[in-house]
Amino acid sequence: MQPNLSPIKPSFKPRNNRFYVTVTTKFWVSHALAIGWTIFALYLSLPWLRDLSSIVSLPLAILIIGGIAYVPGYMNAFLIASLLLDRQPVLRDQYPSDSVTMLIAAYNEEKSIFNTLQYVANQDYLGKIHIIVINNNSTDHTDQEIIRAKKELNLDITLLHEYKPGKFHALNKGLQHVMTPYVITLDADTLLHPSSIRYLVSRIKNSPSNVSAVAGSMLVRNSRETIWTRIQEWDYFLGIASIKRLQGLYQGTLVAQGAFSLYKTECVREVQGWPDAIGEDIVLTWRLLHNQWKVYFEPLAVAFTDAPPTLSHFVKQRSRWARGMIEGLIEIKPWNQPQLYTKYLTGINFMMPYLDFVYTFCWIPGLILAFFGFYWIVGPLTLLVLPLTIISYSLLYTYQRNYVFKNLGLKVRRNTLGFILFVLCYQMIMSPVSVWGYLQEMFKLKRVWK
Repeated sequence: MQPNLSPIKPSFKPRNNRFYVTVTTKFWVSHALAIGWTIFALYLSLPWLRDLSSIVSLPLAILIIGGIAYVPGYMNAFLIASLLLDRQPVLRDQYPSDSVTMLIAAYNEEKSIFNTLQYVANQDYLGKIHIIVINNNSTDHTDQEIIRAKKELNLDITLLHEYKPGKFHALNKGLQHVMTPYVITLDADTLLHPSSIRYLVSRIKNSPSNVSAVAGSMLVRNSRETIWTRIQEWDYFLGIASIKRLQGLYQGTLVAQGAFSLYKTECVREVQGWPDAIGEDIVLTWRLLHNQWKVYFEPLAVAFTDAPPTLSHFVKQRSRWARGMIEGLIEIKPWNQPQLYTKYLTGINFMMPYLDFVYTFCWIPGLILAFFGFYWIVGPLTLLVLPLTIISYSLLYTYQRNYVFKNLGLKVRRNTLGFILFVLCYQMIMSPVSVWGYLQEMFKLKRVWK
């Protein structure tokens, strides 16, 4: 992806606030619609429930069908209703000039770090950007590439070294040297759209004082590399983006991802920086939320990352994400979150192991049985979830294309095969991988970052 490097002037117009609907109203209206859909699904599923309970008992049948249809259907209906009601607040000041510090933890990044810094140099941000790169015990020529970037790109770069392995050690080392009110984290292999930093800072500057962080929007850069990256392009573009928008609407984005997010420096320091966790960004975000701060999401602050090009790399990354979620749940239980929306959103995460276990050990075997004519678990009624999925993806696609890509001068590339495989097969890969991540955390297996 080679974006236009000229400053972006968005074409959207402020919406009329005369019909403003409060977040609380959106929350309960979305719930009402989702519950209505679930009741309808329960009614339609009675024959299915009766047949399955005659084989495995009624309680087990409810657990299985609940994990396959009831809960996913409710969640999709809640997502669709919320997205239809979502109205991103207009940015009053789109050209802030506050000084910011960027932390980049680098481990053997000689092939990518210069390119990443080049995109930082091409930002249209009016304020000063101080960059701190923390070399986390690299054994290649990462240092030389950083020094070259400092000279050739005329960037304000400070190079630090952290010899303790672990990204959280590197980020905390850099945090000690931050002198600005805002700090941005950026992965060493991530490329920024030229207006990304401006939108991140603008969002937090135009937000209430209790907003502690703003997550950027991650998209896939290497989507043409393999079939795996083609599938993941749609996961980032539709799946992850929709969840981020939902969470941002309810002021509790659950992951201000370390790949590209902005934080208030004082807030990060108050929660003791990044924790010793494989999902350090997840646990940090939940600590911020636990301190009664809010975390927003800015869809126009786009960054492009490399998705895992092979199945083995994908398994390592996504099992790590699942394990990080469990770390967050262990440290801060959903019911201990102080805000209603955050209780609910982390509560959904609390349900994910149940859903993934049912999908892995019931739905997938049930699909195999269905091919042989046994519709005990997977049958025609399971297709009821599909229309909701298509509707939600259609809404997201329209929003991403018309609001995000159009305003940023980007184009949605054709990837029909990737989309078909994403809709039909992706969850059959994701759920077992997530279960593997849960088991890793349960048995405290060795952490693997890459």
